Amino acid sequence: MSDNRFQAKRATRTEIPRPKKGEGQWALGYTEPLNKNEESKKNDDPLNVRDRILYTYSKRGFDSIDPADMRGRFRWFGLYTQRKPGIDGGKTAILDEEELDDRYFMMRVRSDGKLLSPAAVRTLGQIGVDFARDTADITDRENIQYHWIDIENVPEIWSRLEEVGLHSTEACGDSPRPFLGSPVAGVAADEIIDGTSALREIESRYLGDPAFSNFPRKFKTALTGHPSHDVAPEINDIAFVGTVHPEHGPGFDVWVGGGLSTNPRLAEKLGVWVPLDEVADVWAGVAGIFRDYGYRRLRSRARLKFLVADWGKEKFREVLENEYLERPLVSNPSPESPLGHRDHVGIHDQKDGKKYVGLAPVAGRISGTHLVELAGVMEKFAVEGARLTPYQKIVLIGVSPEVVEELVTELDGIGFSARPSNWRQNTMACTGIEFCKLAIVDTKDRARDLIASLESRFPELDASITVNVNGCPNACARTQVADIGLKGQLVLDDDGNQVEGFQVHLGGATGLTANFGRKLRAHKVTSAGLDDYISALVVNYLADREEGETFSAWTARADEVLLRGEKALSEVPA
Repeated sequence: MSDNRFQAKRATRTEIPRPKKGEGQWALGYTEPLNKNEESKKNDDPLNVRDRILYTYSKRGFDSIDPADMRGRFRWFGLYTQRKPGIDGGKTAILDEEELDDRYFMMRVRSDGKLLSPAAVRTLGQIGVDFARDTADITDRENIQYHWIDIENVPEIWSRLEEVGLHSTEACGDSPRPFLGSPVAGVAADEIIDGTSALREIESRYLGDPAFSNFPRKFKTALTGHPSHDVAPEINDIAFVGTVHPEHGPGFDVWVGGGLSTNPRLAEKLGVWVPLDEVADVWAGVAGIFRDYGYRRLRSRARLKFLVADWGKEKFREVLENEYLERPLVSNPSPESPLGHRDHVGIHDQKDGKKYVGLAPVAGRISGTHLVELAGVMEKFAVEGARLTPYQKIVLIGVSPEVVEELVTELDGIGFSARPSNWRQNTMACTGIEFCKLAIVDTKDRARDLIASLESRFPELDASITVNVNGCPNACARTQVADIGLKGQLVLDDDGNQVEGFQVHLGGATGLTANFGRKLRAHKVTSAGLDDYISALVVNYLADREEGETFSAWTARADEVLLRGEKALSEVPA
């Protein structure tokens, strides 16, 4: 790509804040790459790697892959090398990347809020069976994530996906990452506005477009017209949130600059009203600001949240309106936030008289076989389609009321519960050390065992408590916004041995009480001691809570000795 083509036009009406030192902002003239990632993208647009995968690497095999493609540009098509088996978490930050690389790939497939037909669900499952050793995890970006992918099989996988309207384009990389869409768009009885058409327009206009293929880092999008704010809009780079203008009717507010990882920040609410048919234009404007003014010097400061923090939302809106939209946005108070989140698990009414049914796998861990079986059940009961959720769940859309109970019973038999325990419904886990090169500890198996233990200890819990399990500090499973957030790290056990464990975050939330979880000084828990610790924590909450008090609210006021589990107010079940 040429620097000139993608340099933003210089602001003619707006004074742009300038940092004290050059941050690699293209629009301010800093076009020389300042790190190896920027150099790689300048050398070749990552979108060009698709042809090399199709016509060279898939035919010549793993050893033919250029390292700059494998560890960089492949990500623009959803491909990462996965972690070589047998490397413990203590070596994650010590070994070079090539030493961690296995000869197989992880692949993410975007759904972008699409309604997946039974045929699409079956295709997703069969790909897992045929090419991914039966893996097919559901991620919190509404993706299906495979493992054990051979480069030779990628063209056939892409071909099968394209036949059912799916793809992996820009599922990773410094690109427009997979969109989060409301799982109940177009069907929920209480929906404010259906934004499905806007997501499709953004996808058709901008995905795979070289003008938007080189951001400073990832760019995460969420859109919902549901009043529950079911896409975690507070922690996305850009979110469109359903709202109502007193004169113009339903539309969207715009939230910018949210994100987690090691420097969490809640999004700023611009307080605007954007009609459905202008959402894609506003998306391109915000994305353009990030591309042109985003920080490219340090990867650790290359997310949009840092630019928004430095500029402030008023300046950000001014630049958006003057330099990208070339018109003012309509001001409108931001919509009220709901209490907590909505994952749509359970049986609910649609506005057309049918039902939608939300299903909870265990921490997003399913298989290709599970998806093939799910497709069979969908076909048997004439279910219209399925959507993935930002909470590692599945929602079936268009279920006839008369078959709901039979459907739910059959689904439960293949591992999808519509009436799960609190622990199964409210526990998420990232990929963890099993496949991820950044991870330090196990997450998926640990979460599964934790769920089973807590279900046994607290089978009739009368409160909602979320548990998010992360394998490293990067917060892929949203450590900081869970009731109990667990950040994987190596800790010392009672005998002084270094073992797998977690730093604990307590009382995080999105929605009305959005905040980042409380960290207790020097408080860490071994993986082996996790079940007992959380059990003590739950016992203390149940004994000490006030009427109607949520777990998050309780942790904000509770004595540290109770939060550390050093004292139990009643017997802790074993």
